[in-house]
Amino acid sequence: MALSYQFFNKTRQNVLANPRVRLMLVHPFTAARYRLSLQYLRTETEGPVFESMKAKLAGIASHTGMAGVFRLLGSDIYRVIEIESVPGESLPPPPPRDNLIAALRGASERLSACADFESLLQETLSSLEVQFDIHHTMLLMLDRAEARLYTVASRGYEPSGVGSEIPLGQGVIGVAARERTPIRIGHMTAEYGYGRAVRQSMQQQGLSAMLDTEIPLPGLSQSRSQMAVPIVAAGHLLGVLYLESQEDLRFSYDDEDAMITLTRQLGMAIHILQSQAETADQTVAETSLPAPSGTPLAIRHYREDNSVFLNQDYLIKGVAGSIFWKLVRDYKEKNRTAFTNRELRLDPRIQLPDLSDNLEARLVLLHRRLLERQACVRLEKAGRGRFRLLVNRPLELVEERSRE
Repeated sequence: MALSYQFFNKTRQNVLANPRVRLMLVHPFTAARYRLSLQYLRTETEGPVFESMKAKLAGIASHTGMAGVFRLLGSDIYRVIEIESVPGESLPPPPPRDNLIAALRGASERLSACADFESLLQETLSSLEVQFDIHHTMLLMLDRAEARLYTVASRGYEPSGVGSEIPLGQGVIGVAARERTPIRIGHMTAEYGYGRAVRQSMQQQGLSAMLDTEIPLPGLSQSRSQMAVPIVAAGHLLGVLYLESQEDLRFSYDDEDAMITLTRQLGMAIHILQSQAETADQTVAETSLPAPSGTPLAIRHYREDNSVFLNQDYLIKGVAGSIFWKLVRDYKEKNRTAFTNRELRLDPRIQLPDLSDNLEARLVLLHRRLLERQACVRLEKAGRGRFRLLVNRPLELVEERSRE
């Protein structure tokens, strides 16, 4: 058994002097009590046990504003000598959970049938709801250059929070991504809200000026259980799958194993679809469309962070903002409406970080933000690696250096 060593206190001094200890455990569901006799063996300050415990503790600490306090110094390793049941009243055990292997099989079949990135996102979150009975979920992708994660899809939240961001190392999501290890929390206070905590953290770090272009991170106001699982493929971190519930202890070790397996398949599917989109037929025929009419829409672009506003309403920033600005400029200057993924990848104005950065995810993010804003500009898929820009109002482009 491994116990966390965070403080050098009197109890630990006694353990080091006399390595035989007693530990009382209470079953989280039945309240049955057990007394364990342990023998202290050693303290590990590196290796898989230490790193896993360090990551999970860091996620909990960051999530609760205690990052400076909950710092793991070591993993104390004990041999279990004896386990004895302590007499007392207890509750009956909960009914058995659904078969997670069957649920995983159903989800796997749905994911394997997906032929594009957007349907893959949709089927992943739908499978979690239908097969696993998990109703509040988010998929976040990694922006490697900015060391941040951005939300590309969510389910169970209103508003969706698509486009919201979180830095690596912030909260359970950011720490799970940074450490590439799943983090599972079984109890949270009813007053704690993830999005609120992230914004408070930004304010404390002097980043309040960024909040005017921050899309609020979705989340339950009374989240009791949470789990963040990294999405990894071909040795690269792609993003994080985040789940939460209003039930205490909703996610078990078995749920964690199932989600790790699911995210491994999801990661490989993303990797394959990204490669296919980059090598697909890159010809898109221009179509003759009637000239848009009505009041012009002012699209404002700020070069300092590539943020884009539709009139005065914030739309998107970063790489997705740079992509959108390229599209509307080519539309205005060259009367173009047809585009390909490959040309976006090669366009120096966009400055995509590298090939591991998922361009499809950026396009899906932009597509969904335009739909949510009910904008007069839309993206329409025209085949694998191809899409069109649809415009039904005149556009007025305004470029600014900064919002100062």
